[in-house]
Amino acid sequence: MSAAYTELELVADEQLREQLVGILTQLGFEGFWEEGNVLRCYMNKERWSDGLFAEVERVVKTVHRSGNSVIPTISVRELEAKNWNEEWEKTIRPIHVTDRIVITPTWHKYEAQLGELVLVIDPKMSFGTGYHETTRLVLKLMERYVRQGISLLDVGTGTGVLAIAGIKLGASSAVGVDNDEWSYSNALENLQLNCVENPVRIILGELSSVPSGTFDLIVANIQRNVIEPLLPEMTLRLKPGGTIILSGLLNIDEEPMRKAIADYGLQIAETLSENEWIAFVLQAAIPNQ
Repeated sequence: MSAAYTELELVADEQLREQLVGILTQLGFEGFWEEGNVLRCYMNKERWSDGLFAEVERVVKTVHRSGNSVIPTISVRELEAKNWNEEWEKTIRPIHVTDRIVITPTWHKYEAQLGELVLVIDPKMSFGTGYHETTRLVLKLMERYVRQGISLLDVGTGTGVLAIAGIKLGASSAVGVDNDEWSYSNALENLQLNCVENPVRIILGELSSVPSGTFDLIVANIQRNVIEPLLPEMTLRLKPGGTIILSGLLNIDEEPMRKAIADYGLQIAETLSENEWIAFVLQAAIPNQ
């Protein structure tokens, strides 16, 4: 049988391993296994590339702290087919993302308490379970900035969790866009689980396929090297006076992101951080009447 999965093995201390799980999930890894000081990460072979390996090296070097006694080592090998996603799913349980929002998979029943907003998300191989800091950051900010009746765009929608949350928080319509076919299918499944197929539209493709100038709020929970080139296209799709929430960003990304944001005439209204991660709230100007 031909190899169907790529295994990335990292030898690192506990603190670094914990940080890397979240980052590598964003890069598309589907499952993780820890044994001693070894972190093994799994991805479908078809998604693996030399460019991705270079990105992993960059991320490991970025997150590594000078106080660590040993610089992490990285090795790669191919494995025969195994449903690593199924193994990973066993670890996903209901989680309180905020005081109000709970995310749960279908295989763990959750009884909502008074005032709670429950999102049913089966993550499959897409990022967006609520376990990662950046998902929590964006949802906390959405609680503050989603107003009744607004239109929302979720860039890099993944599981569709942010688009779904937007509707449940009061948005009248939402569009999620993602260029990954697996994410597209997963998002459609999650719309059905949350009974929001009508107000949410999922687009398989690039941001360029989304109509311009039609959204009150845009959210994007993706890494900096994807966000920066998309900023001009996001601003084109934002109504005057609209709001953008960005995350998927490390604290070390703050200064370069501030410069990129200023270049497009956006104002930073708020920042929020958790551990090594940061989120921005951006405000577009309202033209003079």
